Amino acid sequence: MLTERGDSHKLPDPRPTGRRASASAPNRPVTALPSAAPPLLQARGLRFARNDEPVFGPLAFAVEAGEALLVQGDNGAGKTTLLRVLAGLLRADHGEVELQGQPADPARRARAIAYLGHLPGLKADLSALENLDFLCGLHGRRPSQDAAGALATVGLAGYEDALARQLSAGQKKRLSLARLWMSPAPLWLLDEPYANLDLEGIELVNRMVQAHLREGGAALVTTHGAYAAPPVRTRLLVMEKAA
Repeated sequence: MLTERGDSHKLPDPRPTGRRASASAPNRPVTALPSAAPPLLQARGLRFARNDEPVFGPLAFAVEAGEALLVQGDNGAGKTTLLRVLAGLLRADHGEVELQGQPADPARRARAIAYLGHLPGLKADLSALENLDFLCGLHGRRPSQDAAGALATVGLAGYEDALARQLSAGQKKRLSLARLWMSPAPLWLLDEPYANLDLEGIELVNRMVQAHLREGGAALVTTHGAYAAPPVRTRLLVMEKAA
């Protein structure tokens, strides 16, 4: 079951640690949307089952530009499965997903969605800079210059030549965040983005989300618990294990 609330629940906002990470980067491209644009994401009657056992649904919700949607629920409630369905990695049994008012076909998903899952999705034998340069190539961006700026944004300046396999779990998460920051996709799907991060890293995620929303993007974020948070436009969806 899923319920929806207003702005009383927002993203985690830990107390400052004395050194604030910047979430601003030069020339960061975010796809601009017209002021009267439809929701970035619209789900209707979305349902998923595994081996004939219901996992979630039916669900119906929308995520507007400039808005964060916080998805909470216990383990097994289907939060990760929901994000994978929205990203096109799994196929729903029923329902429809629209992106910017159009059916969410693979090409549209590739343009509109940046997905951050539990796994970092890095190439272990490439350096931090090479991992980001690879992403630059996919999006037709300038390598190295943009990548170096993104590494500095997430607190990894000086780690440009470090191989991904040599990084700690928290540093790998930061490198994944740098990839997210470089993506021009307007819709972020973030699955437990605070895992493996210290307080400063959690604050960095919050600042990145705030900046992304200010630029007209949107985010769907899964978490385990409820938090008081920074002033971002946020709604709450609570998922419960299917009966």
